[in-house]
Amino acid sequence: MPDLLLELFSEEIPARMQGKAADDLKRLVTDRLVAEGLVYEGAKAFATPRRLTLTVHGIPARQPDLKDERKGPKVGAPDAAVQGFLKATGLASLDEAKIQRDPKKGDFYVALIEKPGRPAIEVLAEILPVIVRTFPWPKSMRWGERSAKPGALQWVRPLHSIVATFGIETEEPDVVHFTVDGIEAGQTTRGHRFMAPDAFQVRRFEDYEAKLAAAKVVLDSARRKDIILADAKTLAQAQNYELVEDAGLLDEVSGLVEWPVPLMGSFDEDFLSIPDEVIRATIRANQKCFVVADPATGKLANKFILTANIEASDGGAAITAGNERVIRARLSDAKFFYDTDLKTKLEDRLPKFDQIVFHEKLGTQAERIARIERLAAEIAPLVGADVEKTKRAARLCKVDLLTEVVGEFPELQGLMGKYYALAQGEDASVAAACEEHYKPQGPNDRVPTDPVSIAVALADKLDTLVGFWAIDEKPTGSKDPYALRRAALGVIRLVLENDLRIKLADVVLVRRMFDLEIEEQSAYQRILSAIKQDHETAKEVYSDVAAVEKLSQEGGFRFDAFLELVAHPEKVMNIPEGVAEKLAAAMAERGMRGERWHTSTLADSLLSFFADRLKVQLREQGARHDLVDAVFALEGQDDILMIVRRVEALAAFLATDDGKNLLAGTKRAANILRIEEKKDGRAFDGAPDAALYAQDEEKALAAAIDRAKADAGAVVAKEDFAAAMSAMAGLRPAVDAFFDKVTVNADDKAVRENRLKLLNEIRAATRAVADFSKIQD
Repeated sequence: MPDLLLELFSEEIPARMQGKAADDLKRLVTDRLVAEGLVYEGAKAFATPRRLTLTVHGIPARQPDLKDERKGPKVGAPDAAVQGFLKATGLASLDEAKIQRDPKKGDFYVALIEKPGRPAIEVLAEILPVIVRTFPWPKSMRWGERSAKPGALQWVRPLHSIVATFGIETEEPDVVHFTVDGIEAGQTTRGHRFMAPDAFQVRRFEDYEAKLAAAKVVLDSARRKDIILADAKTLAQAQNYELVEDAGLLDEVSGLVEWPVPLMGSFDEDFLSIPDEVIRATIRANQKCFVVADPATGKLANKFILTANIEASDGGAAITAGNERVIRARLSDAKFFYDTDLKTKLEDRLPKFDQIVFHEKLGTQAERIARIERLAAEIAPLVGADVEKTKRAARLCKVDLLTEVVGEFPELQGLMGKYYALAQGEDASVAAACEEHYKPQGPNDRVPTDPVSIAVALADKLDTLVGFWAIDEKPTGSKDPYALRRAALGVIRLVLENDLRIKLADVVLVRRMFDLEIEEQSAYQRILSAIKQDHETAKEVYSDVAAVEKLSQEGGFRFDAFLELVAHPEKVMNIPEGVAEKLAAAMAERGMRGERWHTSTLADSLLSFFADRLKVQLREQGARHDLVDAVFALEGQDDILMIVRRVEALAAFLATDDGKNLLAGTKRAANILRIEEKKDGRAFDGAPDAALYAQDEEKALAAAIDRAKADAGAVVAKEDFAAAMSAMAGLRPAVDAFFDKVTVNADDKAVRENRLKLLNEIRAATRAVADFSKIQD
């Protein structure tokens, strides 16, 4: 069967767009072929800086004939319906339709439409220009004299020529004739811009690829990457260095050249006084070059590897010298930035954060840092971190955002904070936390292990989560502009991979308390100010009074003193100077020490979000999400490490025969209870009456439940969940025997109710380890 070769030859396509453009070209063409009934055997797309290429193999030479039946209106339908049917089907009259009989629905017209297939080359000539004109570039441009004309072609860069051939392997292919904005498809292309600029003709893909190679163009981006990587490693090893590999840079560089020629250059050794990461970022960002390291020390050498797009007559000496000049200038700038940054201590930069807004509803960066510091101090004892070092690290961890180097290279935030902290003599743990508090930022990122870093990292992420939850800026669908899902997964990984025992609810609510302290104090101050002025002004702050009263109701502290002052303004004038302030402070103090937070809906919502993220994490590790639901359904489950251990034990238990049968028995009991509770309109809770046990199986089940409750409760308290599952396994024989021998819905009403209460005891007993109703069969 015939093959299609399509090439779109243009000026340089940005490297970042090439991969997606090749995929889009393949998708658009093949989707249209299939839609036209031309089912192909295979397709592959390629991209270089100057061309997009697609080859599609095994396309049928002709479309299949189309036969279709289209149902029409009933016989005797109104004329408007009949005319619409004729127009839609292309029939001249109803005489060309047939009548299909239906005894139930009545007779109706049916149009038989036969459409002969067209040659595939005609279909291609129709669909390809449409695809070229509507190609989905992220950005496009017009050019030349035609650019002012309506409907002029827009393309990422000026399009010069189109190759489109179609034919079988053993014959000369045909050109797919079409024109796009004056560019006529043909068989002519060009090779390398400088080394082989002349035009040449191509026939099919094998011929095309071979001629491009001869014209100094490597078509396949994967092969270009292999060449760059292998030659760069060889250059480095020749001088006893090793290449610092960079997959992202390799992808980009392979999109900048059609004929890769790696070369090695050097820079002054004086620049090695700059941190390695700054050197690498400078050379990478400005010149798209790789760096090399001394394998003996692991430190960077004063060498770099560039990738030229030409085999220069001087061996690349001029190209290398040009890159060296630019890199020397860029490294001079970087060294100046670094040396300048070292002249100012980190803490001396802190006041600038007062003028930088973190979020309009969450205050300034200074306020955020203060919250992180307070929260980190609360978390520090929970993770074994020194509180003072933790507070110091939290205070300094964001300061490098204000430095010159991070301003130039934002990707170095955190890392530069570590370097500057070490340079000014900070403790090693404090310096490490400046870098590591951002981690982990993804599933493959490293998790901090130093306790100070852990405390600050948790505080940073939890402050972000609670803050955005409080202002109702939660992730929705695929939108997560503040990376809150990543923050929650970061918290989970920090806890699990460091075996931390942290009750998230307590930490979340402590953090939320900081916000409400500020809200309450602000409201107090507004009311006090109004009271001090006069009682008329005090009446104008009733809205503030209502707001603070609402907070007081949530928090459980008394607010009646303020209400009394506002309701009786004559008393206000007699308050001695300073008494009102002391009263407000005393009330705020009582309010902050209340038990308000244990019923916080915000904490419940955020813990539910953590549960969802934990399910994602465990599912990726092969765990069942329903087991996470079963454990989270138990009250007070906010210790992530214990949840995971409980889930692991539950999974192991359910893999045994005892676990499977107990689950089946428990679900049977729950189903019976649900039906009978709905029928009676009440729950069958409360302890069963032992005097009403009529059969030995009832007595045996009651005794087994009592043993399982006691045994499981004892080992759960010791956090031995495997033993708790073993205790639950002891229920299985008694449950099986009960359902085999005992009729639950006995004729005697009292006996029936007692047996239903006994079933409820099964359900209650298993909740010592999990909510079995959440487990899928």
